[in-house]
Amino acid sequence: MAGIADEVSSTVTSSSPLLSFMSISPSALSSPNAPWLRELKSDERGLFLIHLLLNCATQVAAGNLDQANAFLEHISFLASPAGDAMQRIASFFTEALARRLLRFWPGLYRALNPDLPDLAGAAHARRLFLDLCPFLRLCFLVSNLAILEAMEGEKVVHVVDLGGSDPAQWVSLLQSLAGRPDGPPHLRITAVSDRRDLLSHTASALTKEAEKLDIPFQFNAVVSPLESLDFESLRVKTGEALAVSSVLQLHSLLAADDDFAGGKPAKSGTSGSFAAGSISQQLQRMIQLNSGGHGPFGELLEKEVNGISPSSESSSSPLAIPPLAKMENFLASVWGLSPKIMVVTEQESNHNGLTLNDRFMDALNFYAALFDCLESTVPRQSPERSAVEKLMFGEEIKNIIACEGLDRKERHEKLERWIQRMEMAGFGRVPMSYCGLLQARRMLLGFGCDGYKVKEENGSLLFCWQERALYSVSAWRSRRYD
Repeated sequence: MAGIADEVSSTVTSSSPLLSFMSISPSALSSPNAPWLRELKSDERGLFLIHLLLNCATQVAAGNLDQANAFLEHISFLASPAGDAMQRIASFFTEALARRLLRFWPGLYRALNPDLPDLAGAAHARRLFLDLCPFLRLCFLVSNLAILEAMEGEKVVHVVDLGGSDPAQWVSLLQSLAGRPDGPPHLRITAVSDRRDLLSHTASALTKEAEKLDIPFQFNAVVSPLESLDFESLRVKTGEALAVSSVLQLHSLLAADDDFAGGKPAKSGTSGSFAAGSISQQLQRMIQLNSGGHGPFGELLEKEVNGISPSSESSSSPLAIPPLAKMENFLASVWGLSPKIMVVTEQESNHNGLTLNDRFMDALNFYAALFDCLESTVPRQSPERSAVEKLMFGEEIKNIIACEGLDRKERHEKLERWIQRMEMAGFGRVPMSYCGLLQARRMLLGFGCDGYKVKEENGSLLFCWQERALYSVSAWRSRRYD
């Protein structure tokens, strides 16, 4: 044991210090407190953490508890929620993998993880995310522009917000409508949420803003989870122009169609794509060190470096999407309302694989990009950054990695899949305007960070960190308006 530790220690300062890491097994590491671990430089530690995480996920997916536990012990020594970006992301993936292991003992899992989500904390973290990163503001901006363009000349406008717990988007819309040359329309906003307190806050904020702007306004609160929404409660009326907005909501409906019966993690291959930024550079280096791409994650990495995405192979046609009764029925019900415009914002990632290995790699890349955003723009000691990472990103990571069945709500899918679903439901695509693209880019210039980018794809807009797309916004309408 000591000889292996000494060998690793001697290679830390060599020209290829991490080549020896690729052959290290947890049983060969006598102690996570080995002195050579303390001497790792930041880049070396990041690469080693990635190596450990990938191997740990493989062991967790295979049900090899002792091996997984050994990897978790070493990851926990190197990871830290207060460290650099790689240490932070590793700490949350470590917790998620540990929670998944606990599911082998349902009684122990439920005792340690009571079903008491911190809803207030999640709402607070989302508001902080709105301030720390421009993504949600960009989504609100281009969504409102699409709605304004569709509603030009309309005298009675009804906006249905699926997940309406944040007034920021609609305050901006009210201000834009107040400046219309022909005067503001009569506006009604129906907001759907399972949080009555958040709906009350939204109602108060929007009513005050409408009164200040002298806009005829009504607010309709619908307290309901999205999956059990009664469309009659939306009170859509004949003669009003309808807009529907969904910001990071539709993906949760995919859970209702999962017939997973619970229990142990399954085994499968992997899928994913590379994040941009410093962590992804370490992932790229891990490809080169991965001895020819052997092993479950190695095969994935070898495909990715050649520009082949396993997930895209299975989603190149509408036939790739299995019939999902809940999603199909929900979109059919929205289509039946004949919206003049529907704007959909979703995470641009593949987190809906059937097994752990199907979604682990893409989740690692996706959240690596988000952690890189904050690393580049927010001090490490910022309590606001810590809250976003723990209460928003961390909770999503745990849900993606540790949960299955109805419990797994974070089922993000890429734009190509949403395009297929919307078209199959009878919606026609509405290209996002060039004006929206320009305004989004202007907003990013004001944010003062070169890493954020906006690009157009298939008539939709993608918001990126470096070259990695993280969020998509697409617009749709009932075909009767074509």
